[in-house]
Amino acid sequence: MKMKISVSMVYLCLFLLIGMLTPSIAVDDKCAACKAVAEELEIGLSSERPRNHLDMRHRLDSKGQREGKLIDYRVSELRVVELLDGLCEKMQDYTLKIGRNTYEWFKVDSWDNLTTNKQEARAYSKDISSYCGRLLEETEDELTELIKKGSVKVGGVSKVLCQDLSKHCRQTSVSHEAEVVDEDNEEL
Repeated sequence: MKMKISVSMVYLCLFLLIGMLTPSIAVDDKCAACKAVAEELEIGLSSERPRNHLDMRHRLDSKGQREGKLIDYRVSELRVVELLDGLCEKMQDYTLKIGRNTYEWFKVDSWDNLTTNKQEARAYSKDISSYCGRLLEETEDELTELIKKGSVKVGGVSKVLCQDLSKHCRQTSVSHEAEVVDEDNEEL
C-alpha cells in the first residue's frame, strides 16, 4: 500500500512539474504574445458600435424630476468591462507558429483545417489565454484608466499595452524580428 502511494505521488509530482514548465516554454516571447492580445483588443475597439450616454437618473426628487448622472459611454466603466470581459477566452482561438528566430501568434479560423500538431496547438492556445489573464491582472487598473481617458485607440493598443504598461516589448525596435535577433546576440 505504501509503495502504491509513493509511486502515485511521483507521477503526480512529474505531472505538475511538466504542467508548470509548459506555459513558460510556450510564452517565451512575451512581446509576441502581448501583441496578439493587443490585436484582439483592437478588434474589440474597432467593432464597437456608437452608444448613447448611460442614463443613471433613476430616482425622482420631491417635484417628480429625475435625479442622477448622465455618463458618457466612452468614459464609462461599462465600456471597459465590455471590452475586456471575455478577451482572454477569445485568445483560445490563437496558437503559436515558431519560425527561425521568430514567434508568431495567429488566430485559427478552423481547428479542423490546421496542418500542425493539433494537440500542441491547443496547448499553446491555453498558454496564451493564461498569459492574457496574467497580463490583464498586471495592467488592468492602468489600462482601464487609459481606455476611459480615450488614450487607447485603434492602431495604438500594442504600444500602450506592450510597451508602456507591461514593458514586454522594447520601444526602440523597428520590428519583432529585430527584437528576437537582439536578444540572441545579447546571450553570446
